[in-house]
Amino acid sequence: MKVGFIGLGNMGLGMAANLLKAGHEVTVYNRTASKADPLVKQGAHFAAQVADACRGDVVMTMLADDPALEGVVFGGAGSNGNASVLGSLSKGAIHISLSTISVALSKKLTAAHAERGQRFVSAPVFGRPEAAAAAKLVVIACGADDAVSACAPLFDAIGQKTFRFGTDPADANLVKISGNFLISCVIESLAEAMALVGKAGIDQHQYLDFLTSTLFAAPIYKTYGAIIVDKKFEPAGFAAPLGFKDNRLALAAAQDLQVPLPIASLVYNRFLTLLANGGEKLDWSAISQLAAKDAGEGQKSA
Repeated sequence: MKVGFIGLGNMGLGMAANLLKAGHEVTVYNRTASKADPLVKQGAHFAAQVADACRGDVVMTMLADDPALEGVVFGGAGSNGNASVLGSLSKGAIHISLSTISVALSKKLTAAHAERGQRFVSAPVFGRPEAAAAAKLVVIACGADDAVSACAPLFDAIGQKTFRFGTDPADANLVKISGNFLISCVIESLAEAMALVGKAGIDQHQYLDFLTSTLFAAPIYKTYGAIIVDKKFEPAGFAAPLGFKDNRLALAAAQDLQVPLPIASLVYNRFLTLLANGGEKLDWSAISQLAAKDAGEGQKSA
């Protein structure tokens, strides 16, 4: 397929590379143009502006947050329509948003693309940068059946499995937001448990091996448990400000649906504390340091 790819950060770079490996014709755009160089060397076409990435069958966006995606799709103040995804895609073409965005923005994008005769598929992904590079992401795809089916080869190129949750793109974003909320809860609960056993003098690596080989063998516990015990918060695979953003999206969705999320409020304050103390460049799992600090930073109990 002829594909445009916008957003070459930690996740996007690996995803675009895997599209090339799968034989798709890929045109790449990034605000910092030099980030496209490795992909151009692999055979990608370089897009000097957003519009140049919107000439094919599909454009995929992997951007950090709502404002970044809105700016690319709708264009900035004073820009002409052709500087945006919305103004550049042809009728019938598909915009796939791979980002973790709000339910509200997903609904706005669905309506805006439909008004232009374009199609919108929301397909946020689960997985860290190493999974993106290895084409091992899990894709959550929602949109019109024909549009999602047409995009299947692209999802197969970037991920190990695709889950479809119906025809409303916003549902994919709610699934993604709820999943990231659960991951943040795992991080917080692991941090508290590690603080408890650590202060008692129990070896945390041994404890983690016990947990992940018996009660909690899921990859999420192994991945974040190791990061927490080893305190490897840099370089960030998923930066703390993004974790904070996703927590806010969960609380916003919960407010709209009138669903209390008490633990989300606790984790919200963990992220806020981390960021207030200079943790912007750390991995989001660095909120685990706060539980250790609350416990006296690993001091043994009397």
